[in-house]
Amino acid sequence: MIILYCIAEHKVIRHNELKRCLGTISFKTLSIMLKELEKDGLIERTEYPQIPPKVEYSLSERGISLIPVLDTMCRWGEENRR
Repeated sequence: MIILYCIAEHKVIRHNELKRCLGTISFKTLSIMLKELEKDGLIERTEYPQIPPKVEYSLSERGISLIPVLDTMCRWGEENRR
């Protein structure tokens, strides 16, 4: 969920920028999560053929449609915190 929020906030973000945004996540864990989100159709990965390689991540239409649902879940959690 936090990965989707970071990507939504930046619109387009590179791997290292996303890692800085998240803080304590390892490089390997972030890579695995990004691959899963891409496989699920929630994010899009754009690779540019240059040296050094450049890869950017953005939300897909499906990912964008999920943000209001996540917002609602966060609000519910805040309202029902004990």
